[in-house]
Amino acid sequence: MSSHVEAFMDQINRRDPNQPEFHQAVHEVVESVQPVLDRHPELRAAKILERICEPERVLQFRVPWLDDQGNVQVNRGFRCEFNSAIGPYKGGLRFHPSVNLSILKFLGFEQIFKNALTTLPIGGGKGGSDFDPKGRSDNEVMKFCQSFMTELFRHIGADTDVPAGDIGVGGREIGFMFGQYKRLTNKFEGVLTGKGRNWGGSLIRPEATGYGCVFFVGEMLKARGESYDGKTAIISGSGNVAQYTAEKVIALGGRPISFSDSGGFIIDEAGIDTEKLAWVMDLKNNRRGRISEYAKQYSTATYVANDPNLGHNPLWDVNCDIAFPSATQNEINAKDAANLVANGCKYVGEGANMPSTPDAVNTFLDSGVAFGPAKAANAGGVAVSALEMSQNSMRLNWSREEVETRLHNIMISIHDATAGAADEYGTPGNLVNGANIAGFLKVANAMMDQGVV
Repeated sequence: MSSHVEAFMDQINRRDPNQPEFHQAVHEVVESVQPVLDRHPELRAAKILERICEPERVLQFRVPWLDDQGNVQVNRGFRCEFNSAIGPYKGGLRFHPSVNLSILKFLGFEQIFKNALTTLPIGGGKGGSDFDPKGRSDNEVMKFCQSFMTELFRHIGADTDVPAGDIGVGGREIGFMFGQYKRLTNKFEGVLTGKGRNWGGSLIRPEATGYGCVFFVGEMLKARGESYDGKTAIISGSGNVAQYTAEKVIALGGRPISFSDSGGFIIDEAGIDTEKLAWVMDLKNNRRGRISEYAKQYSTATYVANDPNLGHNPLWDVNCDIAFPSATQNEINAKDAANLVANGCKYVGEGANMPSTPDAVNTFLDSGVAFGPAKAANAGGVAVSALEMSQNSMRLNWSREEVETRLHNIMISIHDATAGAADEYGTPGNLVNGANIAGFLKVANAMMDQGVV
């Protein structure tokens, strides 16, 4: 670690102790952009890096609500409005027991650069609550969402801050929150994305992150003269991102063989086809079941329960050409990465946010694996969210084909920008550095233009 990086991280650690996820995200960017700061001393003099690592605003609030038994429940709500240099804050809301300030700051910080890469005018933010919608009735989820929005509404708006969904926040939750926002403000505007298609939502929005990641990896394949034809893909997770990653891989000629959830994972060596995928979508989206049920439905599949004492995830021990970690942060450690490399994996596309630990990323890069980092590879979701904002502003609805074409072109642009920045700053093929540098430069130049604010 260089003296500049070490000194900067010491400062971050002192100012924000006990925020390991945020520290990890900052360290990766700070390390990548040192050549930019060396070439542009005016950015160092203006303390752009120091300013970009400090959120413009962090909101924390109480969320009281009544459960179905009439008991009072209390959760914490957050919104981290990180950077608005290139547009209104944009980023999801996560409802999960693990939500805390460190995780939301890491996600909001990543969102700054991811949003900049989309070529669209959106800043970075993130929010959520430690509320867990799993096992709650629709009525309880509605009461929570209404209470959450009763505080949040005063801080957001179509030209200020436009939240979206994330883990635990799907169409149901977005609908309840939008209804309460409209009730409180008397405005029908594009303030939340991921809305229902018949009241302001965009086609392709549910599919966008998964499709976008597959498109991005497609560009990585193309750069090596390959395609998806006949490629075997391991996918973690079984939610929105994983489902639509599998759908597009199948459509492009690949063969997904896995899904996972918090209980364990399935491997189906016969391949997951469209019929099996439809069954998984019904299981997860409608019946809200566990992925273990897949192995009972299909005899070609094997289910393996998670073992927290193992130290690595056997999901990543299986032979594959492409890995799509699409579950959660830090799900691939150095041992997992080494196992993937040893078993023939040549491409990794991060569908989740920061699913690979720093040691895992280094293992991939050192082994010559084409590695698509999250802030580039999974930017499709926020890109289509921004396209939804555009449609709302124009009072128009684009066709499925038009939105998917725009998404595909955006992912091509993101790949080209990251690969170009990696080449320009001396690390060809390193898309981690490329994504950080390209995103940083766009935001840094806007901050310079706008003065010390």
